Amino acid sequence: MSEAPKLRQAIPILRIFSVEKAKEFYLDFLGFTWDWEHRFGDNFPLYAQVSRSGIVLHLSEHHGDACPGSATMIMLQGIDDYHREGDGSFRQPAALRRTQRKEIAPWPSGSRCSCFPAATDSV
Repeated sequence: MSEAPKLRQAIPILRIFSVEKAKEFYLDFLGFTWDWEHRFGDNFPLYAQVSRSGIVLHLSEHHGDACPGSATMIMLQGIDDYHREGDGSFRQPAALRRTQRKEIAPWPSGSRCSCFPAATDSV
């Protein structure tokens, strides 16, 4: 008898409007790694992957791939350490505000990310 199919991973596709702003935000601000990128040709929209600690996000300049203003939720172990990480802009309330132990970062595309403490973190 064969095994039932197993779902492995869901990867959100997030709309971006500027590769420069996306790299500044996802790499410099959030600490993700730029894994790969693809374009069908010169001057075509970018499709890329970023990742950090097992979280994978796809970024797309393609008009039909994603809706600006969408929301993503990430369960984060070590939320206080993550909050202290990086340059001073990460700790400034204008760049990141804390509400009931969730972190809300305003993304360049108008999308939102809420990070909640993982079950092993205290609330």
